Amino acid sequence: MLWDAFPDALHLARFQSAFTVTFHFLFPAFTIGLASYLAVLEGLWLWTGRAKYLDLFRYWLKVFAVNFAMGVVSGLVLSYQFGTNWAAWSDKVGPVLGPIMAYEVLTAFFLEAGFLGVMLFGLGRVGKGLHFFATCLVAVGTLISGFWILSANSWMQTPQGFSIAPDGRFMPEDWWAIVFNPSFPFRYLHTITGAFLTTAMIVGAVGAWHVLQDRSNERARTMFSMAMWMAAAVAPAQAMFGDAQGLWALEKQSQKVAAMEGHWETQAPAPLILFGIPDMAREETKLKVEIPYLGSLILRHSLDGEIKGLKDFPKDARPTNVPLVFWSFRIMVGMGVLMIALGFVSLWLRWRGRLYDSPWFQRWAVAMGPAGLIAVTFGWITTEAGRQPFTVYGLLRTADSVSPVAAPAVLTSLVLFMTVYFIVFGAGIWYLFRLFRHPPEAEESGVESEPPIRTAGITPAPAVDPDRVHDARPQPAE
Repeated sequence: MLWDAFPDALHLARFQSAFTVTFHFLFPAFTIGLASYLAVLEGLWLWTGRAKYLDLFRYWLKVFAVNFAMGVVSGLVLSYQFGTNWAAWSDKVGPVLGPIMAYEVLTAFFLEAGFLGVMLFGLGRVGKGLHFFATCLVAVGTLISGFWILSANSWMQTPQGFSIAPDGRFMPEDWWAIVFNPSFPFRYLHTITGAFLTTAMIVGAVGAWHVLQDRSNERARTMFSMAMWMAAAVAPAQAMFGDAQGLWALEKQSQKVAAMEGHWETQAPAPLILFGIPDMAREETKLKVEIPYLGSLILRHSLDGEIKGLKDFPKDARPTNVPLVFWSFRIMVGMGVLMIALGFVSLWLRWRGRLYDSPWFQRWAVAMGPAGLIAVTFGWITTEAGRQPFTVYGLLRTADSVSPVAAPAVLTSLVLFMTVYFIVFGAGIWYLFRLFRHPPEAEESGVESEPPIRTAGITPAPAVDPDRVHDARPQPAE
């Protein structure tokens, strides 16, 4: 039959999850950093009274509204897949992960949803202090949301604080141990700083683009400068958190690290393989370009430290796609190195007074716009593909987590998801680029300046007298 030519249900379900999660993660990675950036802009406006910060706040608030909406909609699909594609996994881990996901909704999603309307539409309609408070709470809500999601995912990487019931379900025993599992602190810091860098790269690219078009645009110069400060400060910190996460993974998930490094044989000292082609059939990395001793120095902080190879682990406990883990890790690290370099060069140009007068640097910043998104995407692929063949590391295999559904059903939903995603979210991303192309201006219009949409058949409320609406802008001194 025709269906026999397609992969089985397990591989289709894995690909569907990878596609939908990857697509979804692009939006929260930007939203988390952008929410904090908006809080900083509004705080600077209230502190200094300078209108340019309010203009930039209004400019990026429109981007935030579109990106937040796409993130929420794309995330709804994930819970749908828990039941359709991963029912066995949901049944077994539900007692542990179900409450954690509920806490995310109760503490983060409700907080964001409760104050998002004030943040988007309340400027000029509520007091300045209340509006700033709402903006800060939305930013805090995004960080709390990341806290619970990363805690749940990290528990699957380093499960603890549970017992296993006779029916095979994971039962919570110590919530403190579950939430603050060993890998969580490193992964949370690494992911959140990655979100801040993602925002810095996008804001910097937009600012650099408009500086290239008009070097005198003060608002474009300001957003570009703020983004470069963020890159210079956060990119090195991101590397340090990544190093801490790597040291943890070396102790707890040695086979993942061996796949990331491309090592098949245990070595002491171990070289750093810059590039190569891992061959799973022959169990070797071909065409290697390596630097002696550097692998041990990075991973063990010693020139003669021992690094285990993949051959030291049973084949059924190794990552199922070593080339994917190997190259995803290098793409992530490569983007990180480029972002660190961009931040350091910006400091040098700023010191020389040429930050806005170097078109080559601004073109570089524009090209680096998607670097953060690429880094967090391939970092996630490295983490998740490196955990295979387990969903709960060492305890529950992916093959035992899939729902008892036929491959044609999974393939049909996959095709539908891909079609809808590319149409709907393609249009949303196109609209974001339209917003980016618009230069930041004085008296920037915001989301709250648009008239409310009245649904047909509903009697509209009495119109608000425009003269009674408090103008959010600072009034000139008389």
